[in-house]
Amino acid sequence: MSELDEHALRVQLPGFDGTSLQPEVLDLFAAGLGGLCLFGSNTAAGPETLAALTGSVHAAAPGAVVAVDEEGGDVTRLHAATGSPVLGPAALGAADDVDLTRHIAGVVATQLVAVGIDLDLAPVADVNSDPRNPVIGTRSFGSDPARVAAHTAAWVAGLQAAGVAACAKHFPGHGDTAEDSHLALPTLHADLALLARRELAPFVAAVEAGSSAVMTSHIVVTALDPDLPATLSRSVLDLLRDRLAFEGLVVTDALDMAGASAGRGIPEAAVLSLAAGADLLCLGPDKDPDLVRAVQTAITGAVADGRLPVDRLADAADRVARLPRGGGVAVEADGERVLDGARRAVEVEGRLPDLVGAEVVSLGTPANIAVGEVPWGLPPDRTVRPGDPLGGTGPVVLQVRDAHRRPEVASLARSAAVVVEWGWPGPWDGATPRICPRGYSRPGAAALRELLTRAGWGQ
Repeated sequence: MSELDEHALRVQLPGFDGTSLQPEVLDLFAAGLGGLCLFGSNTAAGPETLAALTGSVHAAAPGAVVAVDEEGGDVTRLHAATGSPVLGPAALGAADDVDLTRHIAGVVATQLVAVGIDLDLAPVADVNSDPRNPVIGTRSFGSDPARVAAHTAAWVAGLQAAGVAACAKHFPGHGDTAEDSHLALPTLHADLALLARRELAPFVAAVEAGSSAVMTSHIVVTALDPDLPATLSRSVLDLLRDRLAFEGLVVTDALDMAGASAGRGIPEAAVLSLAAGADLLCLGPDKDPDLVRAVQTAITGAVADGRLPVDRLADAADRVARLPRGGGVAVEADGERVLDGARRAVEVEGRLPDLVGAEVVSLGTPANIAVGEVPWGLPPDRTVRPGDPLGGTGPVVLQVRDAHRRPEVASLARSAAVVVEWGWPGPWDGATPRICPRGYSRPGAAALRELLTRAGWGQ
């Protein structure tokens, strides 16, 4: 195999189905495949099986990058069966203790090191300025750029000090959008001054904190490039390299998302993103090895016909090879400190009524695609669907996610004694008391139990 063929493999970060890798996948790693992105199907059997999987990758290709989305809170791959044991970004931003954020990032990194993961596709550096945002929400540290910047830098520092490379995302900022780039191509209309003041501030902080990687977004930023999504735009990625002086690894968001590949396909999106300045191409979950070969062929073909300079491909492959690994100090979780942060993050709007005899009811609505089907909320006594009557003979604690984005929830909420908003705390009419833990985590659930118990729940 030629060096060109090896480079065209090294810049790819696919995901494959299952808790072990098939021989043809291991052959790809032996031939130079750059890495593996883990998803829920890979982590489902627990840490020992996951460690064996990552060990097989590193045995086949010692330089391969094993990556995962472990953001804390709602987005967790390691704890998809039980829920995250640490607070998520929105709760950390609300608690506003950067030392706690740094501590939690170190705890996450320690868990990742234990199962052989090199790169965490976190933190989320997006400023969630549009409460209608369907895909960022509680994954963001908040709506204030300065606060998001401070906590982004703290997460980067904590994660990398414990031995895992950080990847701040989704450059140049996915927070002021009302569409999901998994399904469509969102547009950000901010002018350059607003972009610098709001979207870019957390990424500047991440770069200054030494983030090993930055992930691109599949959104059109009209002030920079009105035609192409950021992942495929030379203008946007030049901003990252030149204005922010970022020298690390540029990772794409998953290229199977509609915002990147709709109408052009994954192999063509891969070529365009490399030409624009990306280095490591996340392909998405559960891919067939044939797709990796198709992307490899598209890349080598683009070099042959002059669309992709060979030096650009070599530079990308070199940046993948130079990703820092290991060398960190393990961090032991301080459970009481984390629980105290959860208590400070929870906001109570209105006065809680007497909840003696109350039942907990969950409103079943689809999860954020990035979050997936993972545990959320307190274990309910029952679940209802939008449009169903709330029912019950006593007080109801109604658990919802992003109720402000679902008009059909309003009338149901007015029939409850208390609403618990596990999603982003958007606009609220105040007709019913509301509790906002700012995303699900096990410490957040414990803090909520304390609140409800003091109001009489369980008696």
